[in-house]
Amino acid sequence: MKKCILALLLLATPMWAQLDGFGRQQLLKYTSMNPYGRLPDGRPNIPNKYIHGLKTASSEMLWNPMRSAGFTNQWSGGWEIVHPEIKLIGRAVTAQFMPMRPDVNEIIENDNNPDKTISNNQRVINALSPGDVLVVDLFGKIEQGTFAGDNLTASIYAATGNGFVIDGAVRDLDGIHPQNVPVYVRGFHVSAIGNVMLTGINVPVRIGDTTVMPGDLVIGDREGLTFVPPHVISDVYSQAKITELHDIWTKGKFATGKYKSSQLYPRPKDPALIKEYEDWLAGKKKDLGIE
Repeated sequence: MKKCILALLLLATPMWAQLDGFGRQQLLKYTSMNPYGRLPDGRPNIPNKYIHGLKTASSEMLWNPMRSAGFTNQWSGGWEIVHPEIKLIGRAVTAQFMPMRPDVNEIIENDNNPDKTISNNQRVINALSPGDVLVVDLFGKIEQGTFAGDNLTASIYAATGNGFVIDGAVRDLDGIHPQNVPVYVRGFHVSAIGNVMLTGINVPVRIGDTTVMPGDLVIGDREGLTFVPPHVISDVYSQAKITELHDIWTKGKFATGKYKSSQLYPRPKDPALIKEYEDWLAGKKKDLGIE
């Protein structure tokens, strides 16, 4: 039992003792299956071709590929979405908050913010780079769980050119909405953030029923959020694009008014249509460079 407690304390230490995240070596260890390069902070650097290619992917297109890869807990729904018409996609920067505990927070602040000149949410925002998607675990807190208002939303967008995810709340919605930034939150409240402590930046976080790692690809649509680990992104991309192509072909056939749903969906039945579809799909796959 003592060994288990010691192990848990050692694992927790990087989250609390150094708010720049896992030590670099730990981040490399826990994302060791990453087949790509690394960003300056050590996060996996998922290639831009996948980020651009998956901008048209929906939650449904990603669902089966993720489950086929063994990841059954990487989709989260039930969000309040500001600008659901705008796709959210980018590499995750994570932040973890916990309910305030003064004795623990005093140590965290003395180690990481001794002059108390920068607020916790601003420390997180300062870690952002272009293309990042900020993902904040605020344990669903609404009142005093408002990570950002209109000014800090502008700051996040200036740093990333992207939206963000708060498993908590934002304030100043009338000021946020005109900025045309995709924002995923659990709710809205007029209060400022409070009664919480920052316990980690670029550490594993829980968002709904998912576990998110720094560098995961965040993909948000009207239905919810998918968090894709780097080492499965290639297969997920290929399968999602094939589903997207299937839907384009099928909907195009329905639009002619010549076919009943049972003739085409989920797959064409007539041998001639099967060949037409397979030939069309092979050409499109070749264009995209996928198997």
